Amino acid sequence: MAHHIQLNLRDVGQLFNTIDPSPFQDKDLDGDAEDFIVSWAQEFPTDEPLDLVVHVELPPEGEQPKLVEKAIHNFFAYRARLNQLEFKRLMRQGRTSLMVGFSFLGLCLLITEVLMPRSTGILPDFIQQGLTIAGWVAMWRPMEIYLYEWWPLRHRGKVFRKLSRMPVELRVRGEKPKIFSTRMAVPKVEVKN
Repeated sequence: MAHHIQLNLRDVGQLFNTIDPSPFQDKDLDGDAEDFIVSWAQEFPTDEPLDLVVHVELPPEGEQPKLVEKAIHNFFAYRARLNQLEFKRLMRQGRTSLMVGFSFLGLCLLITEVLMPRSTGILPDFIQQGLTIAGWVAMWRPMEIYLYEWWPLRHRGKVFRKLSRMPVELRVRGEKPKIFSTRMAVPKVEVKN
C-alpha cells in the first residue's frame, strides 16, 4: 500500500522558494513545504511506497505538472547529495576525534603509570583518577559520533533519496478527478488465492 503525503496550496508557486532565481526545475522548495513533506515522509517506513499529492485551487498551466515533479525530484536529489557529503564529513570527523581521543587517553594512562608509580596518598590518587577520567572524557566525542550521530543522518539520506523518486500528482480542488500526473495509471488487479 502506498502512503500519500497530501499538500493543500492555492497555486503551484507556493510550493517553491519565491526568492530563488533558478530556472523552475532547479528551484528550491519553500522551507515550510520541505519541512512538511520531510516530516511526513519520516513517519512512514523507508521501504514502503510513497507519493505526494498536491491539491491546488488554480489549475496548472501546460507542462507545469511535469516541471513540478522534476523540480521536486531535483530538489530532494540535491538534498540527498548534501546529506551524503555531511555523512562523509561526520565520519572523517569521527576518525580524527578517535585518533585524538586514543592518543590523549594513552598519554593520560602513560602519565599515571610512569610518572606516578604506585604512589600512595590523597594527592597522587586524586591525580591518577583525574587523568584516567580526563582520558576517557576525550573519547566522548568519537563514541558519540560512532554510536549515535551517524544513523539519524543515514536515515535522513534514505528519506531524501526516496523523496527524489516519489510520484507527484497535482489535483485541482473542486473539479472531478482531473488529475495532472506524470505517471501512467495502472489498473488494479485482484489476486485470488
